[in-house]
Amino acid sequence: MKQLIVFFLTLLSLAGFAQPATDLPEDFLTKEFHLDRRAKLREKLPANSVAVFFANPVRNRANDVDYVYHQDPDFYYLTGYKEPNAVLFIFKDKQTAANGTAYDEIIFVQPRNEMAEQWTGRRLGDQGVKTRLGLNQAFNNTEFKKFNIDFKKFDQVLFFDFENDVRNEKYDSADLYDIIEQFKAKVNYPSKESVSVNREPQKNNLNTKDLAKLMAGLRGVKTPEEMQMIRMAVNISCMGQVEVMKAMKPGMSEREIQGIHEYVFKKYQAEDLGYPSIVGAGHNGCILHYIDNYKPNISSKELILMDLGAEYRGYTADITRTIPVNGKFSPEQKQIYELVLKAQEEAMKVCKPGMTMQQLTEVTRVVINKGLKDLGIIKTEDEKHRYYPHGCCHHIGLDVHDRGERVLQENMVITIEPGIYIPENANCDKKWWGIAVRIEDDYLLTKDGNEHLSSRAPRTVEDIENMMKLPSPLDDFVLPDLKKSK
Repeated sequence: MKQLIVFFLTLLSLAGFAQPATDLPEDFLTKEFHLDRRAKLREKLPANSVAVFFANPVRNRANDVDYVYHQDPDFYYLTGYKEPNAVLFIFKDKQTAANGTAYDEIIFVQPRNEMAEQWTGRRLGDQGVKTRLGLNQAFNNTEFKKFNIDFKKFDQVLFFDFENDVRNEKYDSADLYDIIEQFKAKVNYPSKESVSVNREPQKNNLNTKDLAKLMAGLRGVKTPEEMQMIRMAVNISCMGQVEVMKAMKPGMSEREIQGIHEYVFKKYQAEDLGYPSIVGAGHNGCILHYIDNYKPNISSKELILMDLGAEYRGYTADITRTIPVNGKFSPEQKQIYELVLKAQEEAMKVCKPGMTMQQLTEVTRVVINKGLKDLGIIKTEDEKHRYYPHGCCHHIGLDVHDRGERVLQENMVITIEPGIYIPENANCDKKWWGIAVRIEDDYLLTKDGNEHLSSRAPRTVEDIENMMKLPSPLDDFVLPDLKKSK
């Protein structure tokens, strides 16, 4: 009887192991979406070629702690697979397996492992990838070493070149490091020694240049399914800005403001940030990618620049608002703010398919240079300066700086984000010092114009000041002072 009980418990354990729980959100992109994206890429591939994609590596934070894993966006776009240690092949033409099966795509993924899943979370394994993601030719990555297709028969093997930044996990013989090394051997990837001796890689069928352009052509133009995710990410990010406007008080810290934004993101079930949050008060706003967010006591006289984006089901928003800490813009702050707003609105007017991002940047630069000259901050409109040191636009999607082509097309999603940054000790009147303003919004390119996606976040001086007068649910949220003795 004891043996029978053990036998049935083992069966139950294996049954539970074979069918991992599915207490996950239901609104991810469908397997049909990813299947369609693979088909669209296959159409674009050159004759007699294969495209190869590797999952992102696991990144170590320190000692035995890794960063939260984030899949390579191209890999996710084509598969929906969110785990590491995997490789995908998409063939232009049908291939024939040893058993006579025809296929035009194949994926190798990390296998189920009961002990590993107890520590680090559920895995799909080869069978889960087949049933949930619809990739019928799915195998565990331990099988990749035996995958003996002859890569010399292809005119081109397209992949992104390696950055040599993948760790070799000593207890896993089929991790990403091993997969890459096995792939290199299979395709006769040139060694460092051959490159250094010959001064250039040996001639072969390896193409590490063209896949980026092919993927940009696909990912730049968003599908209706993608727009559902992007709209959600944008709306969540807007609500973060709204709640911070209501909660803002002098004496708060940059870190606290960051926390409110990110709490709102999590409240709406956004699983990640699209990029590290930028919350810069006063002169900190002059640091374009300021992510320290350390300032503990924000002055009532300062502006605070807040550039944050929620990531929802893989897709990110990118929204910046700059607001007065005390709820009202000073005359100088208002002049700079409204100049940036005017530049953004002029770009919005002409933003349509056929334009380039460089042209939109030039529209904003003309407005800003004229305004800075009228305010006496620069002497002439063509004076070289660093008060507006960046372009005004980029694609957004699975990446905050997403893949996409230079000329704008219908159904692309971009930002328009002019800014003016006047640091301490700038060569202008002292009254302008420490004023940093960026206004960034997200736009969908329509047939003959654009749709302003992030209009939920107040953008004009009047609307911001009015929003900041409203009560916040956090007004009464006061924590004990931990520095005081018990």
